[in-house]
Amino acid sequence: MKDLTTGNSFKALIQFALPMLFSMIFQQVYSIVDSVIAGKYIGVGALGAVGASQPITIIFIAVAIGTGMGINVVISGYFGAKKYQRVKSCISTAIITCVIMSVVLTVAGLAGCNWMMHMLSTPKDIFGDAALYLKIYIMGIAFLMLYNAANSIFTALGDSVTPLVFLIFSSLLNIVLDIVFVTTFHMGVSGVAWATFVAQGLASVLAVITVFVKVHKIKTKPYSKFNLVLLGKMSYIAIPSIMQQSFVSVGQLFVQGRINMFGSVVVAGFSAAFKIQMFVIAGIQTIGNAVSSFSAQNRGAGKVERIREGIKGGFKISLCLGIIFTGIAIFAREPLMGMFLSGNGAEALATKAVGTQFLLIVAPFYFMISIKFVTDGFLRGMGEMKGFMASTFVDLILRVILSFALAAPFGYVGIWSAWPIGWIFGTACSVWFAKKANKTLGKI
Repeated sequence: MKDLTTGNSFKALIQFALPMLFSMIFQQVYSIVDSVIAGKYIGVGALGAVGASQPITIIFIAVAIGTGMGINVVISGYFGAKKYQRVKSCISTAIITCVIMSVVLTVAGLAGCNWMMHMLSTPKDIFGDAALYLKIYIMGIAFLMLYNAANSIFTALGDSVTPLVFLIFSSLLNIVLDIVFVTTFHMGVSGVAWATFVAQGLASVLAVITVFVKVHKIKTKPYSKFNLVLLGKMSYIAIPSIMQQSFVSVGQLFVQGRINMFGSVVVAGFSAAFKIQMFVIAGIQTIGNAVSSFSAQNRGAGKVERIREGIKGGFKISLCLGIIFTGIAIFAREPLMGMFLSGNGAEALATKAVGTQFLLIVAPFYFMISIKFVTDGFLRGMGEMKGFMASTFVDLILRVILSFALAAPFGYVGIWSAWPIGWIFGTACSVWFAKKANKTLGKI
């Protein structure tokens, strides 16, 4: 556990953020490996099937991430204020709540699986595999929720190394199981899904056990195992975060439905390129999450100047990452797309052309979301959820509207163009709210 309220601000943020960044890299390996194995060893249809269910899986991930944000910010504040009894009560309350939410989401997801795939206009030639992959994924929602809760607790306590250890283990296991299930047991798309299920399941169980072992070492008076007041505090941050993440995912559902109308080759090309973009976004967003924890701990300790120093440090790290990712996505776009495809047939070449075109359009604007994610992290850490949500909705609404408006005259290229436009306006909105929140720091 690490107290982020002491020592050199930039050094503390770097030391805290780097393990989180490496954790993100291994976490993204899950979804990328699934698509690589599907495209390389099964075919373009399998790559499209995994990608077709992606907007729905993103919704479940959004709920898990949003819940984790609420857990993280509240526990960070109490940890920074040295209120350890409340820290332990928050942790117990969070785990119990995540278990209950997992049951509800699993039942609802399995019941509506086929309906959701139909609503996305999933091409008939990949519908069966896409629905099967999604059902197996939904059965592992409890693991997704509990792992994200444990990860949020670790980072709230200033520990960004332990999640990295679990992710290295689970990512390597996922790769091995993917290859074994697909190439040895010939399980097809279901093998890809079961590999993720098993790897993520083991990681989440080990992570939750470690949380309770770590928390047991914190000596406090007896604490409430489930506290409604603390649940309310976490929900105040979590519900807007879930709404923000979910609305983004729902918006992606509409966009995906529009993309699906262009056929399985376009779906497969977009799926592969979007996996690359998700990796980039997750990497940059990790810095925003680090800024969020840093701001929340120092807000709890009443250290205003350290919060400002953390924001400046976050911008430096995030913009550097954005520039690096832009260069890689543009200049290495063909090899990156080649990871997902086997051979040089007409179908593979057409799929690669779709993906590389997407990257060429969106990658030059990664610096824009680098700014947005740091300001969003600051807003969350300060509990300024209205501004955080408003900036996201601006981005989302513009992206969905433009996807439909530009698709008619420009085809799927018009859809790709909606991303940078939404990012520009969303970032401007986030920066404006962050400036307002910065003025209130003196009142802490």
